[in-house]
Amino acid sequence: MPTLGMTSTFLLLLLLATLFHLSHGDVGTCAHYRPPYLPTACYGNSPSHFPSSNMFAAAGERIWDNGAACGRQYLVRCISAAVPGTCLPDQIIQVRIVDRAQTSRSRPSSNGATIVLSSTAFETIADPSATSVNVEFLQVL
Repeated sequence: MPTLGMTSTFLLLLLLATLFHLSHGDVGTCAHYRPPYLPTACYGNSPSHFPSSNMFAAAGERIWDNGAACGRQYLVRCISAAVPGTCLPDQIIQVRIVDRAQTSRSRPSSNGATIVLSSTAFETIADPSATSVNVEFLQVL
């Protein structure tokens, strides 16, 4: 049985997802990266800041903001790709920034991306064989 806290969180995310479609966040490119994820530019060798869901990302230079991006959370959805059918329709994820793409230990699948998702996060919104996709993203925290 869901708790009141879980229900409230779900309703808030549902509301944000609905507004996200109406407000149209920023648009950029998205790549993915695989383990090893440590150390990170944000938290060094501490895995404690990684969400248990593995929905995290490294910030590209456009959103890095001299390290202020660390801990920020974004709603992200795939909007297009070079190969039709790459984006998984109606999938919106929430990710936490834990690293800087330019200095991440594991190299991104595509250089110069706005946001680089963990492999788990990327596979939720797009075909994992893609090196990059175009995304819409909105900072939520």
